[in-house]
Amino acid sequence: MKLHFHKYQGTGNDFVLIDNRDNSVKLTNAQVAFLCNRHMGIGADGLMLLEQASGYDFRMVYYNADGNESTMCGNGGRCITAFAQKLGIIKDKAGFVAVDGPHHALINKDGTISLHMQDVKEIKEEEDYTELNTGSPHYVTFVSNVQQHDVVNRGRTIRNMERYQPKGINVNFVERISDNSIRVRTYERGVEDETLSCGTGVTASAIAATKHNKGVFDIQIITPGGDLRVSFIKNSPTTVHDVILTGPATWVFEGDVEI
Repeated sequence: MKLHFHKYQGTGNDFVLIDNRDNSVKLTNAQVAFLCNRHMGIGADGLMLLEQASGYDFRMVYYNADGNESTMCGNGGRCITAFAQKLGIIKDKAGFVAVDGPHHALINKDGTISLHMQDVKEIKEEEDYTELNTGSPHYVTFVSNVQQHDVVNRGRTIRNMERYQPKGINVNFVERISDNSIRVRTYERGVEDETLSCGTGVTASAIAATKHNKGVFDIQIITPGGDLRVSFIKNSPTTVHDVILTGPATWVFEGDVEI
């Protein structure tokens, strides 16, 4: 079968995107893993199908690079919004549904995309780490020099801890730069490696950086793949709403592949 695809990236987090509005594309886990393989396939951190959804502009179906359908991806949500604009489905705003529920996105005049993430209803804060779900489950820990940190080995160890099985957890290492600026590196489950950026990961890290403080926050995030911004309202130490992830979503190329 010949498959037409588009490649997008959001701060270095890259994806294969496929227009599946006619519901003709049925991929096995092995085929998704092949397409995401950087040596044998196209190469990507994940794959998304854009499908029709009643009452929404489209449905986002997301797969990790290992071929398994996964939870929400923030960078992916921005990229599929840009893809929908390229296909002529939307103009400058979108309402779509993903595995974690509905999302709204706005394409800004500077080309960045602001994506409304799900509210956070529980934050578990321990002495040396924080756990929360921002559409995907995340472990956040603060370190003194994140650029020198062994993200892959330590991230893999935490991801595979017994208490997080069988699905595992994403692991974020964060360095505080100022009150409203942090640097983040993320080990992603499903990719089983460090990615250049993780949208739900920087969202979790920004929220964790506020500790027990309440109020309106706007956090700048530096990742290996580029800069992002997360704004939110924290009305209690454990609940967050009006969460918005803002950053670029860039078309890279398109082509055909035989699978």
